[in-house]
Amino acid sequence: MHKYLEKIKNDRLPLVKYDLFEDIPFVVHGFTTRLGGVSKGIYSSLNLSYTRGDEEECVRQNYQRIADYIGYDIKNFVASDQTHTTNIRIVSKADCGKGIIRQKDYKDIDGLMTNEPGIVLFTYYADCVPLFFVDKVKKVIAVSHSGWRGTVEKMGKKTVEKMCQVYGSDKKDIICAIGPSICQDCYEVSKDLLDEFEKNFSPEQIEEIFQKSNEREDKYQLDLWKANEIILEEAGILSENIENRRICTCCNKEILFSHRGMEGKRGNLAAFIGLRQQT
Repeated sequence: MHKYLEKIKNDRLPLVKYDLFEDIPFVVHGFTTRLGGVSKGIYSSLNLSYTRGDEEECVRQNYQRIADYIGYDIKNFVASDQTHTTNIRIVSKADCGKGIIRQKDYKDIDGLMTNEPGIVLFTYYADCVPLFFVDKVKKVIAVSHSGWRGTVEKMGKKTVEKMCQVYGSDKKDIICAIGPSICQDCYEVSKDLLDEFEKNFSPEQIEEIFQKSNEREDKYQLDLWKANEIILEEAGILSENIENRRICTCCNKEILFSHRGMEGKRGNLAAFIGLRQQT
């Protein structure tokens, strides 16, 4: 088990957090684990997906546990609608509760962004890469889902660009974190995936993020962490403003849901971020 997970696993609600964000007093954030909820069976216990077959009331109670733990009203939670796009929604108070306690009126949204205090943004995972963003000067937050498709299309860069475009963020003020996701050793992919990456990454970058599989001639090991670090630095984020605890969902499937590690029989984890209400 990853040493960080070992440290937090006995907390009332174990959450992966990032030191760079913990130093920003107006931000609440976390990445959930499987622990601390009420769901049963393959969804045990903090499943946050309404769409994988879990009981709706259990999922609702799981969200309520997060709300109680972080001191927010569940009515102010907002969910993405992930379909492996690079679409990012600007969230306002009018969106509060959508996808959590009321219906969404949007679709194909893999990133959420806001500068309004009191809203908590949620995106979902079981091997794909969570990306957290905070502009500590303009007080803007975002969270984006970047699986292999999102990584090929450079979701991290698009999120940074949108923060700059909509809110006037300065890239040097943006803090980022790469959340728990599948590691290179666990992520074997085929040649056609390599071909997709070669369209948007240089040969030197491809060498950094792909290794030939030791097991099978026609397979490769893909490093999504390194790919997203490259994307964020290309987008203008300072290397010292990027944090990655390098926690693999697949290696730690007793604590984290992993689609590959659990052969699809699983619930969903969540990355969340919010701006605290000003007092």
